[in-house]
Amino acid sequence: MTGRVVVIGVGNSYRRDDGAGPAVVEALSGQVPEETLLAVSDGEPGRMLGHWTGQDRVIVVETVHAHPGNPGRLHTLDAEATARCASGPVSSHGLGLGETVALAAALDRMPLELVVHAVEGEDFGLGPGLSSPVQAALPDLVNQVATAVQLAHRRLRSRLG
Repeated sequence: MTGRVVVIGVGNSYRRDDGAGPAVVEALSGQVPEETLLAVSDGEPGRMLGHWTGQDRVIVVETVHAHPGNPGRLHTLDAEATARCASGPVSSHGLGLGETVALAAALDRMPLELVVHAVEGEDFGLGPGLSSPVQAALPDLVNQVATAVQLAHRRLRSRLG
């Protein structure tokens, strides 16, 4: 393990609310310890595994579709709960975050700890900019992730001695 905390903002800034993950990563720049690795990903499973394989603490920030939805509502999930969100059998095509976590577990490529902070989205259409509910939730989401980063660094320091 690397002794590193990684934050991955998953999404596409040109698909409206899907840009919340990258927006959180941008907001965290300069707010978290400099040894924190901040990354943005489109969610493609191979790239996601590349970001977190061998890492100690990984925090994923994602926008989710919920049915019925409550745009702007925040969720925090551990790796096990995220894997349970997989919509079907794990395959190499069309994987979401739940399937990616399940695949990583099956391949023994999980970090020591993985947590997902998610916001429910409203608008996933083309173009930049977050919907009003997601924009309103963004400061709380940034604070949750910043707190999770600080906690992850404390856990690492205590574990490493």
